[in-house]
Amino acid sequence: MIKAEYLKKSVIAALWMVFLTFPIAVIKVNTIENTINWRWVNALFAGAAGFLFSYIWNYFQDKKNSPKNKSASSDRFVLLGNAAQTKSVKNAFYISVAVLAAVVPFAGPYQTTIFTTAMLYIILGLGLNIAVGMAGLLHLGYAAFYAVGAYTYALLHIHLGIGFWLALPIGGLVAAIFGIILGLPVLRLKGDYLAIVTLGFGEIVRIVLENWNEFSKGPSGISEIPGPWFFGMKLNSYQHIMYIYYVALILTILVIIFTNRLQSSRIGRALMAMREDEIASEAMGIDITKTKLTAFAFSAAIAGVAGVLFAAKTTFINPQSFTFMESAIILSIVVLGGMGSITGVIIAALVLILLPEYLRELGNYRMIIFGASMVLMMLFRPQGLISNVRKIYKI
Repeated sequence: MIKAEYLKKSVIAALWMVFLTFPIAVIKVNTIENTINWRWVNALFAGAAGFLFSYIWNYFQDKKNSPKNKSASSDRFVLLGNAAQTKSVKNAFYISVAVLAAVVPFAGPYQTTIFTTAMLYIILGLGLNIAVGMAGLLHLGYAAFYAVGAYTYALLHIHLGIGFWLALPIGGLVAAIFGIILGLPVLRLKGDYLAIVTLGFGEIVRIVLENWNEFSKGPSGISEIPGPWFFGMKLNSYQHIMYIYYVALILTILVIIFTNRLQSSRIGRALMAMREDEIASEAMGIDITKTKLTAFAFSAAIAGVAGVLFAAKTTFINPQSFTFMESAIILSIVVLGGMGSITGVIIAALVLILLPEYLRELGNYRMIIFGASMVLMMLFRPQGLISNVRKIYKI
């Protein structure tokens, strides 16, 4: 149905579109002949596109906000969330992922490498999901713990000759200590204030690594980091890619099992209770200080393990590998997947990491498609792909 309100808003949007694109789309200066070409057809196209987009946008927004559709949509999302939590659907999903993981090594080194990267982000997403999704602690400096793990392995190898397998738990432990160090001063902070402090922590770690040349070799980074040891065999490039893939696969499975068990454990329930209402959970006997520090430590330890794996995969690290963009991507994985949802985080990591790779042939347009899909997702599905549904225990 055509509504006068839609037409009015769309006409205004079309005029704005023409005004904003006028200098670029309409005016073309010929510097050789000193003339100006007025391309009025482009203005017409810009106005028509603005009008059409605005009309469709208003129509769907109105439809989405109507009470009838709002209720039906809410019920549909709850049903979708419940269906995603059922055992049969979960098993089918994990079997599909297992089949995909078994097939990938036969698709060549390129596919194997990008899937290894995707698994790395699954590990990071699940780690951040403990702090943000389960405990409700907004964290914008998660890449700092990722950097701590990677640099721990690189420095231990340079100075003490320690290999990957020993550095793996040490990297997680050192990152967990950093998590507790960060957690102690921010115990009373939450929301935006916590986000600002964690963002600052992430930047401090990156700047220290960039400027402390004697310690971290500064912007030049550390190279020739060895991969995982494999019974003394010297692996060529192809074998190294395949071996790292299987190591990443095993670590991903272990992290999935750990986070799944954590959700059902006493600590996990305390984290979720704290997320819902800090005062009420404290009144019920939950130690908030201990619970927050546990969330920071677990979350950071998983990032540290991912950092060690990243250093072994790339064999080279520098501070530019751990910028705020890394933290933003990992947080996007958690938000897109659904706060607290393990299945959602896995799907979101695969989508966010694999989609830009497979759209690479579209050049710069792939990032526009990527950004537009994220905006649409947040507008029409703000609770994430698979929203976490509370477990119901029947007595």
